[in-house]
Amino acid sequence: MELLSDQNIKNIVESTNLKHIAIIMDGNRRWAKEKFLPSAMGHQKGVDSLRSTMRLFDKFGIKYLTVYAFSTENWNRKKEEVEFLMGLLAKTLLNELDDMHKENVRIRFLGNISQLNSNLIEIVKNAEEKTKNNTGVNLNIAFNYGSRDEITNAVKQIVKEGINSEDITEELISQYLYTKDVPDPDLLIRTGGEKRISNYLLWQLAYSELYVTDAYWPEFDKSELTKAIQEFEKRNRRFGK
Repeated sequence: MELLSDQNIKNIVESTNLKHIAIIMDGNRRWAKEKFLPSAMGHQKGVDSLRSTMRLFDKFGIKYLTVYAFSTENWNRKKEEVEFLMGLLAKTLLNELDDMHKENVRIRFLGNISQLNSNLIEIVKNAEEKTKNNTGVNLNIAFNYGSRDEITNAVKQIVKEGINSEDITEELISQYLYTKDVPDPDLLIRTGGEKRISNYLLWQLAYSELYVTDAYWPEFDKSELTKAIQEFEKRNRRFGK
């Protein structure tokens, strides 16, 4: 597939009205294992890929990037890896926040942040507060996120507020999700070759286009993003019609 110029990619984004891409960033550990490196190196390289991808979104005019960083099921991983991932998030936000703010990125977290330790909660809330008025790329980080958990919590909140059943609509439920005020993804990209959704944005992905690449997340680059956008251009989105 021919690699397009930046302007041509931007033209595709505009012509297809591509506003929001969600990504399952899979393959960090497999990438590291194949290179005989510790898993931590794969996760660190994954941060580098996220940084470069976010800047490509800005260049191509894609307004929303939602990434699956840590699921509710990831707590079942080895304690050392979980602690590393928590520390990596903290370190990345502390080191990168000023630059992301200068680049006009708005950061939001999707998930049950209250379960994190108090220091990390403070770092997360500071990142959201500092960037809340930025108008560039919207970076949504799904952390301690599970879609079934999200929907369950939304239903509980609706019941708690005493909303009548006849008043419950799809639009109302959407307003009780973590992604309220965020348009549903147009495209879901999964790296690493696996063909499953993994409890990610189940409500929001109802009519999203799906694209799977065998490239591991640390290998995801401009060429991979371009191929995904070109494939999206070919899709005939009917939204059930």
